[in-house]
Amino acid sequence: MSDSKKTKSLLVSGLSLSVLTLCSRILGLIREMTKAAFLGTSFYADAFGIAFMIPNLFRRLFAENSISVAFIPTFRSYLEDASQEGVSETREFVKSTLTLVSFLTSIVVIIGIIITPKIVPFFYDGSNNDVLSETTILTRIMFPYLLVISIAAFFQGILNGVKIFAPSGFTPVLFNSIVIAFTYALSPHMANPARAMSVGVVSGGVVQALFQLPFVVKAKWWCGFSSIKKAFTNKGTRKVLALVGPTIIGMAAYQLNDVVSTALAGKAGEGIVSSLQYSLRLQELILGVFAVSIGTVILPDLSGLAKSEKWQEFNSMLTQAIKIIALISIPVTFFAFLCGEEIISLVYKSKKFSEQSVSLTLEAFKFHIAGLFFIAMNRIVSPAFYAQGNTKSPTLAGILGFFVNIALALALVKPMRGGGIALALTIASLANSVFLFIFLKKNKQLDVKSVTLGTIFYALKLVVLSVAASVPVFFMRPILLNAFSGHGRIISYAVPIFIMSVAFAAAGIFLLVITKDEIIKTIVRKVRKVRE
Repeated sequence: MSDSKKTKSLLVSGLSLSVLTLCSRILGLIREMTKAAFLGTSFYADAFGIAFMIPNLFRRLFAENSISVAFIPTFRSYLEDASQEGVSETREFVKSTLTLVSFLTSIVVIIGIIITPKIVPFFYDGSNNDVLSETTILTRIMFPYLLVISIAAFFQGILNGVKIFAPSGFTPVLFNSIVIAFTYALSPHMANPARAMSVGVVSGGVVQALFQLPFVVKAKWWCGFSSIKKAFTNKGTRKVLALVGPTIIGMAAYQLNDVVSTALAGKAGEGIVSSLQYSLRLQELILGVFAVSIGTVILPDLSGLAKSEKWQEFNSMLTQAIKIIALISIPVTFFAFLCGEEIISLVYKSKKFSEQSVSLTLEAFKFHIAGLFFIAMNRIVSPAFYAQGNTKSPTLAGILGFFVNIALALALVKPMRGGGIALALTIASLANSVFLFIFLKKNKQLDVKSVTLGTIFYALKLVVLSVAASVPVFFMRPILLNAFSGHGRIISYAVPIFIMSVAFAAAGIFLLVITKDEIIKTIVRKVRKVRE
């Protein structure tokens, strides 16, 4: 395939995945809006947030981590063997991996359900037995989600390995739709809406797995199960376990950030856990659309360039991906910081989500959004290591970031509550970025200095342009809010936000054009090529 066709394929794949991820994130936001409408920042919202986090922790630790870091590169190496013997070995590897994933996650689910009453008290001060009891029930309902979503992640790994992205990109849309529907349908018939949402979570996970299965079959990679013995002795699964072993430590450190932060939030007062989660959902709406999409699409290409030792092209693709992330995330950060209260009020405010809930969420959001660029960049730089078969460096960066986050969270939670926990995460994300760039220098073939300096100077340029674009919004904001206040939530907040976003975007684009921004020029050139 020619370079122009590869570029076009990358653009098309990235665009389609971004559109699907955008739909998913919007529905994820609607899911949070549903949660806000039914639960607000009550103890039920905190209980659901903690209960959902526990199986989700294991999902991210084992399923997503194993698939992206270990399974896909190993699967791709098998696919490159075109012989009949190679196909047979690949099928055995796929069977063994599915068996291994299913067996290990089933064991974790069973143990998790049994020991839930011992886990839950870690997140509370123990003064309210009703809260402990409800969180225990919700956690036990949702623990099987780990099994079904791990199988779904495995199917996604197969499809992504053969460069089929759309079905996996659509499954989160199904998941969020089912959770929303179940909340409305089951809430009148269950003890509380949190339990209805929990049933929706498990059901949504089942659908995510089942939806992808026909596409796996169509791609001729449904191979069934093997024996447990074969699963553990297969040379491919042993390679996967060897690759994933070091990263589990790093991912464990990263995920422990969530655990410890949530525990600190749970003990800081009612509503802090849920307000942090509402804030993070807004941040992830942008983060997930672009960072995850770009990271997913470039990983196979980076792997190919690393294997072929085309380091100049590797360097160029990585630099461009980081700059695209900066071009999106830095301006969004400034706009969200200016209009955070209006955004939160528009999205969440309801009878259950009061002014106090808005204030709690804003307290976290203004610090969360400050770390948007660093978190997004980390999700682009980490695949650069995985593409080289290097899992240890991002692991170490994750561990160091974990210690930074926990130390700061412990120091800041008392004086700043939720805002302190959010600020700790942002500073830790910055530290993680610094560590990743330092470790990237170990590869002497890469021009890390040019990537680093290019990233810093481009980011600083965008900061200056974003400040300039924010000036008209700053002066417009009080006038617009006063003009549209008292006309219902949509008109009072949506109209001012829309007008301010148009003004901000227009000013930003004008500034980028007159400064002859390189990324804008590249995007324009590629769009013209696609049209031709």
